[in-house]
Amino acid sequence: MNSTTYSQETLTRTLGGQPAIRAPNELNQRYQGLIAEQRFSWTAHHQFIRLLGSGGQGVVFLSERRGADGFTLPVAVKIFSPERYPDARGYDEAMSQIARIAARVAQIQQDNLLDVHNFVDRNRIRLMEMEWVDGYDLRRLLTAEMLQRARQRVNPLRWEYINNVIVTQGPYQPRLKPGIAIAILRECLAALGALQREGIVHGDLKPSNIMLKRTGNAKVIDIGSAFDLDDAPQRRTCTPSYAAPEILEGATCSPRADLCSLGYVLVEMLAGASPFAGLATTKELLEAKRTLVQRLPNILPQEVVCNDLLMNICRGLIATDPTRRYPSAEAADLLKEGAASFQRQLVKVDLASEYENEIRLWLEELDE
Repeated sequence: MNSTTYSQETLTRTLGGQPAIRAPNELNQRYQGLIAEQRFSWTAHHQFIRLLGSGGQGVVFLSERRGADGFTLPVAVKIFSPERYPDARGYDEAMSQIARIAARVAQIQQDNLLDVHNFVDRNRIRLMEMEWVDGYDLRRLLTAEMLQRARQRVNPLRWEYINNVIVTQGPYQPRLKPGIAIAILRECLAALGALQREGIVHGDLKPSNIMLKRTGNAKVIDIGSAFDLDDAPQRRTCTPSYAAPEILEGATCSPRADLCSLGYVLVEMLAGASPFAGLATTKELLEAKRTLVQRLPNILPQEVVCNDLLMNICRGLIATDPTRRYPSAEAADLLKEGAASFQRQLVKVDLASEYENEIRLWLEELDE
């Protein structure tokens, strides 16, 4: 016969009213001893399952952390490569700085920002254990292959809806419709705002570092290039195509550099093309970045160009002069001319949608 144990005040009894059977005295002693010691340690076991990505800092694997009694948890593990450092001391110093930032990010607890679980040393090679984000990054989503996959898996009526509300073909790659793009932008701004309040610069915002979860939410990932605004490292990493002009010029970095990078991502989402495709040299990139505001009407589709508010949001993020950008991520979202105002505008003209749900359904249709 089954019974249910329930707790009332300090005495645990079974449903029939009898006191619960006590564990053996030896286990009780171990339990009390663990509490009294006020500390403990254990060895975590991981099994690498598949490669998630690679870059200048190292590789990231989908891993499975194994606990007791059959418990398993999928996590992402980034292994930092020492190859680009001149010696072991340089690697150790860089890892120490990354660990300090990771510890601060781990305590922020913002839903659109990657969760960091641990930073460990394995035979002097550093690994960072992070939340595994179940979904797709923007770089992969904005490909012809993914658009074609959606077309093959939905009926004609749904395909028409996807093209009108979510994503459609752009000149070089799929482009997101304005409502979806701004919904993603707002969640990225929320993540950046949380970092900025802690004095942290992300340092490498780009499509591959923005994930769309299967829940429909956006997540800013990869904090390996993040740094303290008051203690910027002499050696920084970035992706030139998405770096603010002042970064390429070697000037002092500020949180507005992250806004500029996010602005470039927004332009790409809306345009269906990278504004800097095919440019390789720093000189070419700088010239293209300095003239981007003037070139926007030729790059963006008419449904974007005709909307003054949307164009102002783009300009407020990508201005060449950092002082002419939004002062902060929070301002970019909540000021009168910010992203939240655009979504309110859609509501007023009855063009708004439940964007998180739209993204969730779209990703479901892309599942293999």
